[in-house]
Amino acid sequence: MEQILQTISRLWQTSGFYMLGADWRQIVMIVIACCLLYLGLVKKFEPLLLVGIAFGMLLTNLPGSEMYHPELWDAYIAGEIRLTDIIHDGGLLDILYIGVKSGLYPSLIFLGVGAMTDFGPLLANPKSLLLGAAAQFGIFAAFLLAIGVFGFAPEVAASIGIIGGADGPTAIWLTSKLAPDYLAPIAIAAYSYMALIPLIQPPLMQLLTTKEERETKMEQLRPVSKQQKILFPIVVTIFVVLLLPSVAPLLGCLMLGNLFKESGLTDRLSDTVQNALMNIVTIFLSTSVGATAVYYRFLTPQTLFIIVLGLLAFELATTGGLLLGKLMYRLSGGKINPLIGSAGVSAVPMAARVSQKEGQRANPSNFLLMHAMGPNVAGVIGSAVAAGFLLAVFGG
Repeated sequence: MEQILQTISRLWQTSGFYMLGADWRQIVMIVIACCLLYLGLVKKFEPLLLVGIAFGMLLTNLPGSEMYHPELWDAYIAGEIRLTDIIHDGGLLDILYIGVKSGLYPSLIFLGVGAMTDFGPLLANPKSLLLGAAAQFGIFAAFLLAIGVFGFAPEVAASIGIIGGADGPTAIWLTSKLAPDYLAPIAIAAYSYMALIPLIQPPLMQLLTTKEERETKMEQLRPVSKQQKILFPIVVTIFVVLLLPSVAPLLGCLMLGNLFKESGLTDRLSDTVQNALMNIVTIFLSTSVGATAVYYRFLTPQTLFIIVLGLLAFELATTGGLLLGKLMYRLSGGKINPLIGSAGVSAVPMAARVSQKEGQRANPSNFLLMHAMGPNVAGVIGSAVAAGFLLAVFGG
């Protein structure tokens, strides 16, 4: 009987229920993970990524699971162990995280995004590239605020600023290089604000534009030839990578995916990267990013500051696009609707749809979707270039 009781006692002491009482922060993180699952599954906020991130967060904070070990990654960054040691001694999520740390997953996501992107609207109206560039203002404004007001280190500030690009894979790619300890809050902020675009952007559109500006109808875009669409990814890759080599992984994959789509000769490859590969990588990326939200690193004042700064970055990015849109409206004699400037953030195609919706609210005969897609896809390129610039400056 005594032996049975000892066995039961050992089982209890090695159970997660027993260990759960060791630190109240684990319980808090489990609750937060369940709340994020609710937002993804019930409220449908970016469910393809938020569900995986939330479940990875849940797994890593269940005591005794031993699926992710941040101390191993600290030792690896310090040069004390090799990657083979992590593969040998780490858990499942440690192994999956290798794809995040190496930049593999975000690059493969960009491969799929490229295959789903039509750069035709951008080619039809090259001026929309300026609107995509203006929306990157939020990245650098938030970067300066993070350093000057909140006292973050430059590497962390750069990772926080990139939230303003409204591009989750880019935020993950840059943060995994510069500030891996902050990966979870930055990724969660980036994807949460992307999901909240229909709530965040319209008030700024109403505030910064007049009714007359919002009613502006734009002329139909000119046709874009197949040759132009094929040459575009090749020319952009050569020019931008020569200018900023650090952006090659993201931009190169983006343009390769687009070339698969536009060539007309690689439909099978385009279909694979858009669907099967994209889905597989999304599972690995989201779950391993969520795993980095370990309770003693996530529940800090810095996490709250990141959430606030991420929102500011996003709002400033939208503001930058709208203000340049207003300027172009004036310079064009009222031919450009400034609402398309808000689509300069790279949340494709949601930001363009918000521009379309607000334009039709002001003028039911307004059709801005294709016009807004120009700045929208320009924003994808712009956020990747901004991330490459920040990595080149602070990644040494």
